[in-house]
Amino acid sequence: MGCATDHNEDETLDVLQDWVEAVHPLYHSLQWKADVAPRWYPQETGPKDWPKERYEHVMKLRQEALTYAREKQAHYIMYVDADNVLTNEHTLRLLMAENKTLVAPMLDSQTGFSNFWCGITPQGFYRRTPDYYPTRNRQRSGCFPVPMVHSTFLIDLQKEESHGLAFYPPHPKYTWTFDDIIVFAYSCLAAGVQGYVCNTHRYGYVNVPALPHQEIEDDELNFVHLMLEAMVDGTPFRSSQFVYPQPKNPDKMGFDEIFLINLRRRSERRERMLRSLYEQEITCRIIDAIDGGAMNSSDIKRLGVNLLPGYYDPFSGRTLTKGEVGCFLSHFQIWKEITERQLDTAVVFEDDVRFQPFFKRKIIRLMNDIRSAGLDWDLIYIGRKQVTMDPEQPVKNVQHLVVADYSYWTLCYIISLQGAQKLLNAEPLSKMLPVDEFLPIMSDTHPNKEYKQHFVNRNLRVFSVHPLLVSPTHYTGEPSWQSDTETSTLWDNDNVRTDWNGSQKTLKDTRGDSPYVLHSASHDEL
Repeated sequence: MGCATDHNEDETLDVLQDWVEAVHPLYHSLQWKADVAPRWYPQETGPKDWPKERYEHVMKLRQEALTYAREKQAHYIMYVDADNVLTNEHTLRLLMAENKTLVAPMLDSQTGFSNFWCGITPQGFYRRTPDYYPTRNRQRSGCFPVPMVHSTFLIDLQKEESHGLAFYPPHPKYTWTFDDIIVFAYSCLAAGVQGYVCNTHRYGYVNVPALPHQEIEDDELNFVHLMLEAMVDGTPFRSSQFVYPQPKNPDKMGFDEIFLINLRRRSERRERMLRSLYEQEITCRIIDAIDGGAMNSSDIKRLGVNLLPGYYDPFSGRTLTKGEVGCFLSHFQIWKEITERQLDTAVVFEDDVRFQPFFKRKIIRLMNDIRSAGLDWDLIYIGRKQVTMDPEQPVKNVQHLVVADYSYWTLCYIISLQGAQKLLNAEPLSKMLPVDEFLPIMSDTHPNKEYKQHFVNRNLRVFSVHPLLVSPTHYTGEPSWQSDTETSTLWDNDNVRTDWNGSQKTLKDTRGDSPYVLHSASHDEL
């Protein structure tokens, strides 16, 4: 095994040294090459600005490893860049089983980026093809021939055609741009070696580097986001027993409290959310959700719950479910706690949240802008489904904030003390409907005038971040999707089962992405 590192601006060298010392006995041989200096090339203007000398340096490192493997008569050589993370422990075995001279495991990222190209121009640059995104998004699955693989790939040195592969120097007839991955792609072309990318399994992730104008720490935050994505899709990251990360320092992001609503019987969701928040250095208070599905109709009525007169689900035509009652009561108890403890601001999370990159940083920046602008607000959606397609009014002097129109879901929101008091003053338990229908009524954005007439003071000031900072972990019909609000029984009839069929609240939006519409899933999945 060979490991090389240089030009580091973080703690990579220290971490690698500790790891190499610990795992050395596990390998037949281990080559370790670390350069402390220089950290910069003279022509560089930043860590993302690569001059010709840096490309050449990387090519020489790869060639040195290839030469060493051939001298040792190794059967295979596998390259893995430092910003790539393999989470599938069977990756090497799976790639070897493909019996290809050159094969790469497709790596996921939080963008459209991956470690392969489906097309190359006659000048050697990237060419968009119809096959890229169906492959990248696994709409087609298999092991496909491609003109370019990079970052993480396996070479079978037993194949005779592999003898013509080289990273440095470039092929004598090479005229394309001086870039390490393009030089190697040309070498494959000249040697007649067909590269392949495999996406049948989930192998791992590629960390998209921070842009040149961003801070160095953004690379670390991008890596954290990969960890969060892995908790939802694919194989979760597992900490190495040979590496000891720095301890986290979770806080409340400047809020008085952060609440996480979770059903006790959904322990896997609780565990994922707690780890997701911890990795972002966010602490929270767990609220045991009220399990409406475990209540009978008599229990619900004893709590003073009664259906809003004339309420029916606008899509399925059914009345309230026990799951929706439990969801409403769970949020209701948080609003009561906010007023009892006189909490000025709080964040409420449900347990089916997928985070966008730089979540914590963006929330802190948003609240700073709101305070600077002197905005009077009651509730701010952090994740939701906008029901209408109409553009929403941006808030003056507050970036990425709009006045919220009719919306569904309560995935995550920020609420003020006065906002919680307004919601309690409406006495909603005696005229209950789903919580994500109640909030639009209180902000007077709900289209149903009959429902609104039961609530006199509809002056809740509701806003939404734009673009949204969280989304559902799963959508209706996807693997691992579950909803304790939709799949339940009617609130006043223990014998009538309900499911998500017919409810457009819960179906994935097929109209395509829009700047104003988030693809929908089940709402309030508690």
